[in-house]
Amino acid sequence: MEEETPRRRRRSSKAHERKRRRAPSESIPSIALELAGSDTLFCLLLSALSKAQDSPNSSCRHLSLIKKCLRKLRQALLRESEAPVSPRSLPVPILSLLPVIVKSKFWDIACLGLEVVGAAALRSLETNEQIALDSDILSCVIWGLRSPCRKLKSAACGAMLDLSSSSVGRERLLECSALETLMDCFLQVPKCSWGSLTLCTGDDGSANRHMIACKEEEFPVILLDAIIILVNSCSNEQLENISLQSSESFSVLLKGLWTDLNSQILVNSVFESNQTGDFYPANSRVNDLAESIFRLSIDGQCANFVPSEDIRKRIFGSDEVSFENFMLNHWERSPRLINKIQRTVDEEDSFWSFLQHLNCKSSLPQFLTSMLQNMVSCPPIASDELDILNFLKQEKDKLAMPITYQQDIRVLKTERHLNREAHFFSDSWGSRSKKPYIFNCDDIAKCEEALEKGYTVAIRGMEFRFKSVAAITKGLASLFGQPSVGANLYLTPPNSQGLARHYDDHCVFVCQLIGTKQWTISPPQGNLLPRLYEPISGTCLSEASNGMDGCMQIMLKEGDILYVPRGFFHEAYTTNGGFSLHLTLAVEVEAPFEWEGFMHVALRCWSWKNLKQVVPEEHPTGSLDFISVKLLHIMIGLLGNSDPTFRKACLVGSISWSSFMSNWLGQSQRTIFSNLIEKINSESKFMEVLMALETAVRGNEDPFRRLRWLQILDQEGGTLKGHDGQIFDFAAEDLVSLCCKDRQKAEAAFMNVKSGFCKEMTLEQGSSSYRLVLEKYKKVRKQYLNGMLSLHCKLK
Repeated sequence: MEEETPRRRRRSSKAHERKRRRAPSESIPSIALELAGSDTLFCLLLSALSKAQDSPNSSCRHLSLIKKCLRKLRQALLRESEAPVSPRSLPVPILSLLPVIVKSKFWDIACLGLEVVGAAALRSLETNEQIALDSDILSCVIWGLRSPCRKLKSAACGAMLDLSSSSVGRERLLECSALETLMDCFLQVPKCSWGSLTLCTGDDGSANRHMIACKEEEFPVILLDAIIILVNSCSNEQLENISLQSSESFSVLLKGLWTDLNSQILVNSVFESNQTGDFYPANSRVNDLAESIFRLSIDGQCANFVPSEDIRKRIFGSDEVSFENFMLNHWERSPRLINKIQRTVDEEDSFWSFLQHLNCKSSLPQFLTSMLQNMVSCPPIASDELDILNFLKQEKDKLAMPITYQQDIRVLKTERHLNREAHFFSDSWGSRSKKPYIFNCDDIAKCEEALEKGYTVAIRGMEFRFKSVAAITKGLASLFGQPSVGANLYLTPPNSQGLARHYDDHCVFVCQLIGTKQWTISPPQGNLLPRLYEPISGTCLSEASNGMDGCMQIMLKEGDILYVPRGFFHEAYTTNGGFSLHLTLAVEVEAPFEWEGFMHVALRCWSWKNLKQVVPEEHPTGSLDFISVKLLHIMIGLLGNSDPTFRKACLVGSISWSSFMSNWLGQSQRTIFSNLIEKINSESKFMEVLMALETAVRGNEDPFRRLRWLQILDQEGGTLKGHDGQIFDFAAEDLVSLCCKDRQKAEAAFMNVKSGFCKEMTLEQGSSSYRLVLEKYKKVRKQYLNGMLSLHCKLK
């Protein structure tokens, strides 16, 4: 082998070399080399490289000199104050030799060259950028990864890691397709090497901060390090540009590693960082690996999509009239029981598929332990988060954590005579109310004990853990025109009640999977639908605890589905008939997707079309017409606080919308739109909105707080941009001041804008922009869903 040839020649010719006279250019005293400057090193390297190429018979002497020079250069780069290298830059002549050195046919020379590249990259930001901006050097580093020599691959990988210490270095490596080359190299590593990966404790001891280490060799961990760093540095566009084949093949291996390492966390099979012995620790932590898996999955298809038409049939039956009846008479109005015999149920039924994946029907409640062991925490994404990478930036330290109490799981029962909930883990969770309570293996095992004592196990975010559930929720979200639908699982033992009497701020479909459950449902105390995340008033809680007047009693049997609108008080309990397992599908109506949200979008579209030629771009807030648009947005919000129709879910984004445009759904949405327009026209009062604005100023409140989502629409007709909109570029106190300066003119302008909007705006004109907002939300929810499903790869 070539890299061994010079070593053999050096050993066999030592005596001869000592006897013969050495030419000055062939032998450099060590002390002279130590004092050599950058110019001298360049000359020596250039001469030795040339003679090694031209004189094969004497190449051993020249190779030895090259190695000495390179080791000197590497040493100088690693020592901040040492000559011959400036602390801020690498001499250009030496820089120009690095591609030749790295591509040397002698692998030990090439390895030293790569070590020099790495040392230079760590010297300073300036030298790092010097290397990163040199395309020839970068291409040679990437070339090293394709070498058959394992040592050269490792050196190239190390150089990439060092280059990745700066943002410029990472960006340049991504531009030069280094990530794809690293992935290909990763796929060629024998599987036995990955089997030697283990964990050692991190600095803070957190489960998701454990370091990854390798028992046998360093190459696998530095290769994994380099890939993780680059993947976690990708923009959305760069992630989309990774070839689907490379991404999928690589993700399969990463998920295999993730599953093995996550099992070690669960059983606490983790070495102390100071007791790793011959292990080779990586810089990457478990949460870094989880982030890479998440990122590579966001634009894939982790869950099959069940068409909304199929979901409609599975829930409401094949008869379209039953769905029409539900939407016109029950949706957001009253509960509805859908018996199993009314539904289209067969072996392809989505809920049956989920049960098959759980494999729980014959092993209640033992299936619970194995399921929980394969779950990780799902940190919540903010409802108005429209950039998945921003979510990862904020929450990356929480990725890969074991399930967390309250966030992912609750174990509780209701003391029925007191209508009060008791938590099984109250001693552990209650004492750590300010700190998340992370489940371990013992806690998971105790869940079966809790079931025996009458406690219900409630698991949140099932759509993020099971592909079969994700397929159901995606189809249901499309059916009702919402960005996403949530899913929770409840396992209740015989003769027990889990949650106390309460109402939800979202509509739910309760799907009884196993056993039976008795439900008691009572109508809301008022006619206003509760808004998502709206605080529950003390009056409502008091009324809930005092009784259930006018209640419905429903026994939910296996295969039945119960619809409970938001705002309806309800409670459920099992009898002596056995365990109950049900899945709750939550249809959450967020602010942009209420009818109030649609009217805000419509007003924004109207103002762009009718006022953009009038308002000077340099002083947009100086126009009374433009100020009137702001006031009308506030007025629509005031109407939404008192009129229940403004709070209803807008179905313009429903997948059924296009097929029902001329039928009942289209007609019902047009009727609602016309009624709301009439409401705005007849009840919008200038003095009312001005008083509300003054009250907000006195209370130091933001009158546009609930409208921040409108910022995703720009002023070019409703395309998505994400920058600040002009609604929010003026302080509320300045609006009050401008309106009060000439109240009569301000009021006249307000009434004129209101009349123009109400006369000219149509449902169709606002629909396109509304759907753009919906698609933006849906995209981020889909990315989050895909990412979390990828971290639950052991669950089906």
